[in-house]
Amino acid sequence: MAHTLLNCLLREVSGPEHQSVVTDGRLLLRLPRRGVLLRVALRRTSLLGAHRFTGPVSEQRDGAWAEVDWRRLAEYTHDELSLRTGVRDEEFLEQIASSHGAVDTALAATRAAHHPTDDRLSTYLASEQSLLFGHRFHPTPKARTGDPRAWSAYAPEAGASFPLRHLAVRADLTAEEHADPAAVAALDRQRRDVPGRLPAAARAPLAVRDTPRPPAAARRPRPRRRRRPGPGRTAVRRHRVGAHAVRRGDVPQVQPECADHQLPAQEQQLRAVRRRRPHPGPGTGAGRPGRALPRQRRPARARLSHARPPRSRRHTGPRTVRGLRRHRPRGPAATARPGTTPLLAAAVADEYPTGPAHISRLLAGADEQAALDWWSTYLDLLLPPVLAAYFDHGLVLEPHLQNVLICVDGEGRPAQVLFRDLEGTELVPDHHEDTLAALPPEVAGPLTYDAQRGWDRVVYCLLVNHIAELLAALADLHPQAEAALWGRVRDTLRSYTDRFGCPPRLSALLAGVPLPAKANLLTRWERKADREAGYVRLPSPLAEDILRDTTGSAAR
Repeated sequence: MAHTLLNCLLREVSGPEHQSVVTDGRLLLRLPRRGVLLRVALRRTSLLGAHRFTGPVSEQRDGAWAEVDWRRLAEYTHDELSLRTGVRDEEFLEQIASSHGAVDTALAATRAAHHPTDDRLSTYLASEQSLLFGHRFHPTPKARTGDPRAWSAYAPEAGASFPLRHLAVRADLTAEEHADPAAVAALDRQRRDVPGRLPAAARAPLAVRDTPRPPAAARRPRPRRRRRPGPGRTAVRRHRVGAHAVRRGDVPQVQPECADHQLPAQEQQLRAVRRRRPHPGPGTGAGRPGRALPRQRRPARARLSHARPPRSRRHTGPRTVRGLRRHRPRGPAATARPGTTPLLAAAVADEYPTGPAHISRLLAGADEQAALDWWSTYLDLLLPPVLAAYFDHGLVLEPHLQNVLICVDGEGRPAQVLFRDLEGTELVPDHHEDTLAALPPEVAGPLTYDAQRGWDRVVYCLLVNHIAELLAALADLHPQAEAALWGRVRDTLRSYTDRFGCPPRLSALLAGVPLPAKANLLTRWERKADREAGYVRLPSPLAEDILRDTTGSAAR
């Protein structure tokens, strides 16, 4: 937790204010308003400034260095931000403590054994459940609410398995949106025992479990419109969990090829406390592009698939009780190429090798050249579709590490990239004037980013959150290869421009303009919605002269 807070302070506070320096294998970082000087040893430096730390954090006291634990560092962070903004956030320390407690709970948990239908599914599930520490540039990456004994039964880090609960809802009270009318067939097969009703996944398993039933005398004699939720016929292995809700569970026993189910999420998520704007229910024509405009995305998806191998996972069949969020049956095994294993990109790129999907396992024993070749293959799969979606189709994808699956072959080489969770997909207005003009302003507004903000979002998710973090994991294996790894990123970008042209924004990227990094600490402190998050600018390692200065010759 101390290292995570230090990452946030370096990126968003002390770094931009030139209050940090690397010297003698250590990072010195000052909190100028609080008047504290901190120090930590470095395991490895980073061209992007995302250094790897090792050992305890210390502060200077009376001319000597004394160790600082995470609680004191959290208090220093709270004080610095209070003095900087003039606002105090009384939730902040509590949520940091909650995040720390959740990590302790995960580390102490006895992980449930998987009994999958095939080994590929087991490996995929392990990758989803291996993120014990969370986002290293978020101050509260694992903050949770409630009793750990309650939420740990649904926690991915504990390898939790539990019955999927459904509401038996009268058909006239449901609302659905489909890219494919057969999309909810797997859901409908789960329960057929209540005539005239359709199954909808329970919005919040913890809340459903803890909601007391009214006393018999207070119950109305009229027929209920919804029946009490009951467990499904199968156990569900947890992927991501909301504060009171299961966000994604797997049902391998019923339909292995459609094992991944997107379930409703609450406003507050367990992995990272964040604030989202509310969403209208289905059937209103409102919502995000991943839900409300599937037909708008379909032509772009078809053109991208025609030009390059398919790399996106469609949102198919949402269903909900009117006014609630939706259930989307989807499955990585259904979209992964035969013979490949889908792995969560965040697990591949994790700073710590906590699961079988980690890059150190995929490249066990590989030399530097093999690592560079693996990296080039992966970049060729990842970069072009994201750039084409933005420049050619005005779609702002968010391919951060939690939104991407890397499908690897039997040798651990990348063979396919799948984009998922298109919750954050937005439209650039210039490309979609007619579509947006046909929508009410209160609907069209939340579906769009202006071109610059959309580009910042793409570059942050693609380069800073995703590529830089996976590159860092590769550089941990081969520390002398960091500049060469960034050189391969530049080569892939240049290859794209040679084939498809070089718009001004991409030209600036190649010239080494600073990269946008989402300010998770300040956004959290200011209690902003994720959509309104600010950005800080990081020095770019992409410019050719920067790479040449680093290595003595242009890195290739």
